[in-house]
Amino acid sequence: MENPNYENNQSGAPPSLNPPPYSEKEQQPPVDGPAPTTSFTANPTMPQQSQPYYGQYGIPPGQGFIAQPLQHTTLIIPVQPTQEPDYLVYSIFTMLCCCLPLGIAALVYSVQTRDANRIGDANAARQSSRMAQIFAHTALATGLVFLVVYIVLTTVVF
Repeated sequence: MENPNYENNQSGAPPSLNPPPYSEKEQQPPVDGPAPTTSFTANPTMPQQSQPYYGQYGIPPGQGFIAQPLQHTTLIIPVQPTQEPDYLVYSIFTMLCCCLPLGIAALVYSVQTRDANRIGDANAARQSSRMAQIFAHTALATGLVFLVVYIVLTTVVF
């Protein structure tokens, strides 16, 4: 709390809480008329970006100056696709011939592997490929176990 009059106040009384008076220059109204106001409206003669520009009157279409809307630039960065195996055919085979639920799970992970390969996400492609392989192997093993149990039961019964 700095007060420039603090050194001059030797009486020990607290300084006045009123703000210092403004200078006479700031208190006088402007001499040239009313105070300027700020207007935030656009120039009415300028067409908005959403309105079409028809050009000048009397000039045939296709001639003269034509205003073009702003074009946005899109930057496309090519990605390096990965080459993880997707086990798609193996998944379809296990889904149709061995165990339907595990084959469907293998098929889903196969498609995820293919998508991750296409966008270049090596970690996701590797993980989805591994899961597709695990589900396909499990479906094949389950199908073989059911086939062996079926053969044993049919030979025992007859």
